[in-house]
Amino acid sequence: MEEIRPVRFDHPDAVQLSALVQAEYLRRYGYDDMTPLHPTHFDPPDGLFLIAYRDDEPVACGGWRAQVAGDEGYADGDAEIKRMFVVPEARGRGLARGILRALEDSARAAGRVRMVLETGTPLHEAMALYADCGYEPTANFGPYRGYSDSRCFAKPL
Repeated sequence: MEEIRPVRFDHPDAVQLSALVQAEYLRRYGYDDMTPLHPTHFDPPDGLFLIAYRDDEPVACGGWRAQVAGDEGYADGDAEIKRMFVVPEARGRGLARGILRALEDSARAAGRVRMVLETGTPLHEAMALYADCGYEPTANFGPYRGYSDSRCFAKPL
């Protein structure tokens, strides 16, 4: 049975899953996600990091962090999704959808008005998931503005 729990981004299970997602990026892109992240970025009320556990083993994760308007292409009230990942052996069970719903609910409760995220063209399954969950393409933002293989999406809350 799966259970979704909030943890700090520096929790050992979050560190373990973040290393796995970075390895996945290296395999698919040839480089990792260069976005600077700090554990405090995901501390409530300005963020949240979640891990799904199956039989007490971490199998999926995702988080959001608050963003504000500036020269990076974000808008006031944005909540940026980061580190969405499901280990290969747990894929196809709805864990990503469950985490995404919980992140959206948390961001809405914290007063955020729009979810934004970046994914890459090699991650076809991620782009399909986000489109199916109501996310629409938007202009690239943040460090991804100059990357042709980046795709940014947004969804009003």
